[in-house]
Amino acid sequence: MFEPLTMNPIELFGEWYETAQKSEINDPNAMSLATVDKNGMPSVRMVLLKGFDPDGFVFYTNLESRKANEFKGNTNVAVCFHWKSLQRQVRIEGQVFQVSDEEADEYFNSRARLSRIGAWASMQSKPLESRDYLLARLKTFEEKYNEETIPRPPHWSGNRIKAKRIEFWQDGEFRLHDRFIFERQSIDDAWTKTRLYP
Repeated sequence: MFEPLTMNPIELFGEWYETAQKSEINDPNAMSLATVDKNGMPSVRMVLLKGFDPDGFVFYTNLESRKANEFKGNTNVAVCFHWKSLQRQVRIEGQVFQVSDEEADEYFNSRARLSRIGAWASMQSKPLESRDYLLARLKTFEEKYNEETIPRPPHWSGNRIKAKRIEFWQDGEFRLHDRFIFERQSIDDAWTKTRLYP
């Protein structure tokens, strides 16, 4: 039986995440991100966690993408990690905020050169006439920044989810799973912990 000994869900997430990094074959940092549009229509996609700390969970994206445009209308989001090899799941709900330029620059400069070029070439979520056109745009920016430092595009940055609710789920025999939820009313409040029925 799983019983968290901590009242700090970020600490517990760190323990689970470290274990997942050793056991998951692909992308232990993959998380499904759910948003809603101005009509209340939900949308979900996979993104990659690039960092976390007591201030939140960070991922990066094009600021003109569908998800980023949905943030502008509703900052409430949810993510879900599913680590199949461990039979574990973590659900996080909270509000999303853009990271500082300094933080975004530091991460952008750590990326592979072609990934940085790709951030300039891709007009994420916009209609694309052909794959060849995308590759032509990629080549144009490769030539533009041939020997130069590649600056971070103004339309590309990071987002931090400040969690208000984090649920840990551990598979149990006969579907008698262990579920614990940590909640707080605001990001400055202390966490409360509750065991849930499976």
